[in-house]
Amino acid sequence: MLKVNKQQTLMDFDDKQTFYSNGKLLITGEYLVLNGALALALPTKFGQYLHVSSIKEQIIIWKSYDADGSCWFETSLTFNDIVAKRKFEEDAIKKTLVEILHYAYKQNPTFLEKTGFEIKTTLTFPRNWGLGTSSTLINNIAQWLQIDPFTLLRESFGGSGYDIACAQNNMGLLYQLVEEKPSVKPFIFRPIFTKNIFFVYLNRKQNSRHAIQNFINKQTFLEQETKAVSTISEELTQHISFERFCYLLEKHEVLLSTILELPTTKERLFADFNGVIKSLGAWGGDFILVASKENPTIYFKEKGYHTILNYNEMIR
Repeated sequence: MLKVNKQQTLMDFDDKQTFYSNGKLLITGEYLVLNGALALALPTKFGQYLHVSSIKEQIIIWKSYDADGSCWFETSLTFNDIVAKRKFEEDAIKKTLVEILHYAYKQNPTFLEKTGFEIKTTLTFPRNWGLGTSSTLINNIAQWLQIDPFTLLRESFGGSGYDIACAQNNMGLLYQLVEEKPSVKPFIFRPIFTKNIFFVYLNRKQNSRHAIQNFINKQTFLEQETKAVSTISEELTQHISFERFCYLLEKHEVLLSTILELPTTKERLFADFNGVIKSLGAWGGDFILVASKENPTIYFKEKGYHTILNYNEMIR
């Protein structure tokens, strides 16, 4: 790859480039991370690739592929669509893509100065899993255009940014917003009881953008609850027993249930389960964390939940 000086534009790079970002799971701090709570997040072994090739025509040809190889979205955009942030109200995905590229353009206008691009994105997980289709895309675009992904996320989607931190790191991390700026502390999260930790997909994707807005609309400052979650997150990084791990997850689940005025996932769906169930991310969908002394695969399959991954299958 060629070196870039101040007089060069990004078009001086090689014609073909590939970028990759990790998916994410938020183990603690859902919602309250927006209030400054210390959150424990883990990058997944699943993620998304971005392949970029230069073309002569000044347009962007875009294709997005799911993990099974199927093309789930394709479009073409003119440079003016992006610069003017044209609103494609009839196509929500296209509208969101234009918004992301528009805010990327604001950070680095040079990428629309010369040639166009053919861009392909490829997920390594089914996109309905909720492991970060949007955050991995934003981080990949930021890598490509050499811009700040946290700023790009804030201007396009909003959110705390923990998912961007996961996209960039290959180990567990403690994440916190300090004076509205991200603080990321990577560490190795590999408890001796990983064989007792599983992740189960609830067969529905939760819209985190809407969930975040609902939380913001109903919340008070929640200072004590924010401190309590931070304490839980910190202790989970220590060398603790499986029993203590389960206790802390249950404590966190009850705390969030009270704040959100929603029943826990265990109360709602798995009241007879002999083990701990912890919601992850936006409540009501995506994955749950299951801590169990026995392998829970048969139990969940009998309930109709067939996507069950153990810790080593899911987490980097």
